[in-house]
Amino acid sequence: MEIQKREGKQVGILTVTEQIDQKHEEDLQRLRGFRLLDDDFLTKCFEGNTASVELVLQIILDKPDLKVLDVRTQVFVENLLNRSVRFDILATDSTGAKANIEIQRADKGAGRKRARYNSSMMDANLLEKGEDFDELPETWVIFITENDVMEKGLPVYQIERCFLGTGEKFEDGSHILYVNGAYRGDTPIGKLMHDFSCTDAANMNYGVLADRVRFYKESKEGVLIMCKAMEDMRKQSLQEVAKRMLTAGKLTLEEIAEYAGLPLDDVRKLKAEQAV
Repeated sequence: MEIQKREGKQVGILTVTEQIDQKHEEDLQRLRGFRLLDDDFLTKCFEGNTASVELVLQIILDKPDLKVLDVRTQVFVENLLNRSVRFDILATDSTGAKANIEIQRADKGAGRKRARYNSSMMDANLLEKGEDFDELPETWVIFITENDVMEKGLPVYQIERCFLGTGEKFEDGSHILYVNGAYRGDTPIGKLMHDFSCTDAANMNYGVLADRVRFYKESKEGVLIMCKAMEDMRKQSLQEVAKRMLTAGKLTLEEIAEYAGLPLDDVRKLKAEQAV
């Protein structure tokens, strides 16, 4: 890349190397500010990590003996006819119960009907053809929100179906919980929400969570993984922009590639995928 010179100093357009170094520094700065309340950071920290998810569920559900057998993150659940969903975390415990954990910083994204839809999408994919409805496992949809979206000052809000006439629980095995990320107190849930808001592992209460945060923020291997993840997220964001431009159909492929900042071959591939 051409560089202008003046009085022996380089000025003007940044070199490619400088651009790369600048982007790398920006990523490191972002990484230092990440918390478990940032869903992309949380899903990376909890990816395949049963111990961390087990601790979180034990505290939130008040089940100290709960054992998590399987954890998956960014789980795409497809609905061929209508809207599909992507779960931040989907965990299975030793009883076969399923727990969907969602991190939501914006109040709008934690709507009650979204919780209902997540619950229905879990149910719709849990029985094989011919299986009896009684085989449907217990399910939990858990929203951990940065603010107290219910505005009642409670640490946890548990929503259950019930008989209106008697107040008895319907006991259909489905549960929805909202966890108030703004809650603080000298209790397990208060300490947990403190940890979810920490940017520094040294200030966290629970060692199993602190170890994961420390790995991804302080170890060479973990930092490289997170920088690669951020690069992938940037590319995915650019691809979404390109897809919207393709759908609008007002620009050439070359123009879309230029405006979205993607290679022309990538735009061609996206167009081919849309045509399928």
